[in-house]
Amino acid sequence: MINLSVLRPFTSCVLVALIALPSLLPAQTHVVDPADLHKETIAATSARQRNVETITDLLSSTPATQKALAAARIDPTQVKTAVSSLDDQELARLAARAQTAQADFAAGRLTDRDLLLLLLGFAALILIIVAVR
Repeated sequence: MINLSVLRPFTSCVLVALIALPSLLPAQTHVVDPADLHKETIAATSARQRNVETITDLLSSTPATQKALAAARIDPTQVKTAVSSLDDQELARLAARAQTAQADFAAGRLTDRDLLLLLLGFAALILIIVAVR
């Protein structure tokens, strides 16, 4: 038979070793460093904010824009709200087109009429994208 007086200290030593051993081992490193993850999150958030600002600046750039939206019975507040609900890819695409339109207008390649038609198209597209969801 097994002597219980020998078995108890042995079991106690094994349990203490099992409890203490993991604390002595080095901690596992994360696959992605939390600092890098934080930086990427901040970069994505700031890019999204820039894209929203680019589109809203284009849509509210002139009083003629506001008049054109009103004539087309498009509520500018609704469009600005809809812009913020677009996903990142749609927002980036529209912001790139808005920057191109602003550059073309500044260079004289677009007339006021062309810019207003383009803005109405932007507003309608934004509202359609949001309505489809």
